[in-house]
Amino acid sequence: MNQRADAQYCYLTTTGRLSGRPHTVEIWFARRGATMYLLSGGGERADWVRNLRRRPEVAVRIGRRNARELPGRARVLDPGSPEDELARDLLVEKYQPGYGGDLTGWRRSSLPIAIDLEGEADG
Repeated sequence: MNQRADAQYCYLTTTGRLSGRPHTVEIWFARRGATMYLLSGGGERADWVRNLRRRPEVAVRIGRRNARELPGRARVLDPGSPEDELARDLLVEKYQPGYGGDLTGWRRSSLPIAIDLEGEADG
């Protein structure tokens, strides 16, 4: 599974907090072991964040919309925690080299989310 950590995007599916229907977003990610990290540039206002706050059970597909679906449980990271910093560092390290702009502001202001993948081995 680790080779897929190099994929540019993942597809995160949450359950709509009002509709109960699945909603999928394409988003940047980084992975460490059995945990995926995302940054929400929209913070708490992003629909996908509001959805996972209500129902943390999510599904992720890495690299392609038709990739194998991985079940997971999402959580918003505590501000200033070591894992919060890890998430920010991993995403900027992955995307800054190929990105045309500066990700410093995004790194600082985004809301970090962790997804603990079910049944995935660490490492």
